[in-house]
Amino acid sequence: MVVRRRKKSRKLRGATRTHGYGRIGQHRKSGSKGGFGAAGMHKHMWTWVVKYAPTWFGKHGFNRPPEIVAKINAVNVGVLDEIALKMKNEGTALIENGKIVVDVTKLGFNKVLGRGKVTQPLKVITPWISEKAKEKIEKAGGEVVVISSES
Repeated sequence: MVVRRRKKSRKLRGATRTHGYGRIGQHRKSGSKGGFGAAGMHKHMWTWVVKYAPTWFGKHGFNRPPEIVAKINAVNVGVLDEIALKMKNEGTALIENGKIVVDVTKLGFNKVLGRGKVTQPLKVITPWISEKAKEKIEKAGGEVVVISSES
């Protein structure tokens, strides 16, 4: 690495009033740093922008307000199958046409995903469901009812 022989700190030596910067405020205002704030980002500070802040300019997408974005609380079909079996054993399950009815909104979920096995016919009532989950439930002899997802 090349040694910088004339360092800025050498200017700050000595008990003089100006420390080597001249008589009339030559190291005082924003001219010595290239302007106030983001001045010069498209001009003399462009190499800094390219290196350290490449996403400084341009559009960066749009984020919807958090209060209108629906929160996904998902459950897998394998867990639903276990819940249905537990409800059946406890005698709290609602059975329609030989299918155990599982309303996922009453369980605190709003989406059904496809991980796990379905071992019994289920009637699943849900706002959202994945294709894999729907396929597994129907393959086991069940049915899926998709309700509107307005909260």
